[in-house]
Amino acid sequence: MNRFLDLAQFERAQIIDLLSLAQALQDRPEPRALAGRILGLVFFNPSLRTLASFQAGMARLGGSSVVITPGQGTWQMETRRGAIMNGAAAEHIREGIPALASYCDALGVRAFSDGKNLADDLHESVFGMIDALCDKPLINMESAMNHPCQALADWRTLDELEVPQSGKFVLSWVWHPKALPLAVPAATLHMAAMRGMQVVVLRPEGFALPAPIMDKARRAAQQAGGSVTETGDRAAALAGAQVLYAKEWGSTTDYGNAAADARLRAELSDWCVREPWFAGAAPGAKLMHCLPVRRNTAVADEVLDGPRAVVRREAFNRMAVQMAVLHRMLAKPAAVSESIA
Repeated sequence: MNRFLDLAQFERAQIIDLLSLAQALQDRPEPRALAGRILGLVFFNPSLRTLASFQAGMARLGGSSVVITPGQGTWQMETRRGAIMNGAAAEHIREGIPALASYCDALGVRAFSDGKNLADDLHESVFGMIDALCDKPLINMESAMNHPCQALADWRTLDELEVPQSGKFVLSWVWHPKALPLAVPAATLHMAAMRGMQVVVLRPEGFALPAPIMDKARRAAQQAGGSVTETGDRAAALAGAQVLYAKEWGSTTDYGNAAADARLRAELSDWCVREPWFAGAAPGAKLMHCLPVRRNTAVADEVLDGPRAVVRREAFNRMAVQMAVLHRMLAKPAAVSESIA
């Protein structure tokens, strides 16, 4: 494996193989599998779970990691093509990324969208440039429109919970005081569709996911025997659902327009997940969220602190599945074959 950028780049059987490897490494740890290997981690945006889980996973496999946060102890980096660099950024990624790659055996990069141009973000303009500049194995630690590491961890969580592959999965918009990126909802939607679930996107007016994201998920669902629909009707969406995946994201009708987005969400504070949301759901329905989550804004205490929430398990599974990705990328062939024997 040379790239882990999007679950869509893999066949379903390959994803299941990665999940099997994650379990094998948990059952039979390999503390020397990546001895001498170095992982470079580049964070253009903040992180808690992604940073800690990659460092911990690399260490558990016997490797080491180098963390770069541009502008904090290193030069601030420019990402725009054709930029006239007369501002704060002293270095461009066109020089920075190849330099970092030359020191490491693999790179992980987190680079959110700037949320201004939907077409550019759907095209993954920044991450596409990083991909082209990196001659070592590359991991997407969250880009403008994707978060495959979170999606893979969520797939593992669903398997552990024994949620049927054909079960009903609701991805619901929830309230946040400002617009957030589309990466997690896009990746989550595709993951559930690729798993073969009956997926419903629940969202208010103005927050429908872009057509390319929905179309991509529908194609994945068709191949896996699932379905993808969308609605603004909360009761209909949650009727019989086994999983409610809560996630915040920005307006897509007013993408990049902070004032218009704020006006849209001003009347939507009731989109905070509370126990009554689950009245028509399947018995024991679960609440998922990628974290961080704003309590009593996006999800109420009564749900996060109750038996429905599996957010801590999702967070643990970030390390588990990322260890499988790192092992597949960097372990010697003999170690790979032994780990799944």
